[in-house]
Amino acid sequence: MAKNVYSVGQVNAYIKNMFVQDFMLNRIYVKGEVSNCKYHTSGHLYFSLKDGTGAIACVMFAGDRRAGLGFRMQEGQKVIVLGSVSVYERDGRYQLYAREIVPDGEGDLYLKYERLKRELEEMGMFAQEYKRPIPFYSRTVGVVTAPTGAAVRDIMNISHRRNPYVQLILYPALVQGERAAESIVRGIRTLDDYGVDVIIVGRGGGSIEDLWAFNEEAVARAIFECRTPVISAVGHETDTTIADYAADLRAPTPSAAAELAVADYRTLTGNLEIYRNQLADRVEQKLLLARGRAEYLHARLQQQSPAYRLREKRMYAAELTDRLSQTVERTLRERRHRLELLAGRLEGCSPLRKLSQGYSYTETEDGKALRSIGQVTAGDRLTIHVTDGTVTARAEECRAAERNG
Repeated sequence: MAKNVYSVGQVNAYIKNMFVQDFMLNRIYVKGEVSNCKYHTSGHLYFSLKDGTGAIACVMFAGDRRAGLGFRMQEGQKVIVLGSVSVYERDGRYQLYAREIVPDGEGDLYLKYERLKRELEEMGMFAQEYKRPIPFYSRTVGVVTAPTGAAVRDIMNISHRRNPYVQLILYPALVQGERAAESIVRGIRTLDDYGVDVIIVGRGGGSIEDLWAFNEEAVARAIFECRTPVISAVGHETDTTIADYAADLRAPTPSAAAELAVADYRTLTGNLEIYRNQLADRVEQKLLLARGRAEYLHARLQQQSPAYRLREKRMYAAELTDRLSQTVERTLRERRHRLELLAGRLEGCSPLRKLSQGYSYTETEDGKALRSIGQVTAGDRLTIHVTDGTVTARAEECRAAERNG
């Protein structure tokens, strides 16, 4: 048995590496007839290229398809495919990985288109910082296109439907043929000098030869140098020209360009009504706030006025008077009650009250109260006071009280 034994994966990887290292296979143009064309739901495109001698499997991934395929490919078409040949290791088969596809017969024009596009891009003519905004409320719209055809009719119809007050100014230009580029350039410069708000440059769809005037460098420079914002609207949605890259805004169709250039009048009036209502609400809110603040300041001003302060002082004085009256009344009431209590106690101690209860008050002859037998001798005259008068008497005998114990 041989010593060097390789796995299938190793062999496929080795072969793939050989393809990768081949410079010619990394960027190759292949032409042939489209066969087994399938658009996958993922966006990838699978097909084969064949001629009288053989066939090659091809795939175009979704990311490449958006930029490199400007038409819908169908069975039997003659095309030129730019891509690279490599090996799909899992199946061990090689295939062409397509990056760009153009119809056969347009290959030379396509190469010229790519070369000019690359040159102008390197010069900065497609740079985003040079793009001017499209005015939202355009009053005059310039149109550079053929005076007859679907493009101008679509622009007129949509413009009138969206806003009948917008003025369309048409420069009837040649959009196909030998002197078309010169005519388009003259139209752009004429409308730019006229002073319109925005310019639409475009035409309806067609082959790459029909649209070639919009791939000329003179047209791209006229658009780039134009002081007025330019909307390009060349062909159908899948058609892309150099004018599209140079313009300030690309529209997929002339109809779409009219919608981008002309604001919808009904939307404007609806928005105006909304803004009017919002303005009225805000004015009303401001008035309410201002009225509330005015009332607050008026109240504060009144509080600082002499009349108001005098009235406040009077009210305060009246309140103090009421409080004083209540205090005096309460004090008098308390003192009266206390007086009544003291009067009761005094009455209980009154001699007259004692006399009325059967007691008497005796005075000696010299008018002193008799408190002891030592103050009297037999024969002294005594005055006895009772409730209703006095009694004069003489002492017959003085006898001391007997003390127990």
